[in-house]
Amino acid sequence: MTEFSDLLLPGAVVANLAASARKPLFQQIGAIAASAYGLDAGGVANALVAREKLGSTGFGGGVATPHGRIEGLAHVVGVFARLAQPIDFKAVDDLPVDIVFTLLSPPDAGAAHLKALALVSRSLRDRAFVAKLRGAGSPDALYALFSTGEARDAA
Repeated sequence: MTEFSDLLLPGAVVANLAASARKPLFQQIGAIAASAYGLDAGGVANALVAREKLGSTGFGGGVATPHGRIEGLAHVVGVFARLAQPIDFKAVDDLPVDIVFTLLSPPDAGAAHLKALALVSRSLRDRAFVAKLRGAGSPDALYALFSTGEARDAA
């Protein structure tokens, strides 16, 4: 897995998502994952909340990569959300987060999960790429940034 096209469907990309805090955000991500991938929305939200209790997945610069293990999932999938307003994520730099790339993995996807997490974190540490994500006007434009090689070039 070296491409965002392996992780992300157009229906799993959202622009201007309104959330007031992490828990409501995870509930909305669960609903998006349910729609895009046929997963249980509550199960996704619960997995993300449980993982976040271990430590914040906000890694700085307004970016977070929440992730969770989901029973019954065949392969690693993603949900991308650009938030309408940044929220507190208890990030390492204490800055609020507005860029959220969620990874959902089967329980036994050790290496695949780590490769996907590396791809996402490398791309989202690239300030120019993140600036393009913040400036994209629609979910289609956001998906295009991930699918046309922009993210691969950033990584």
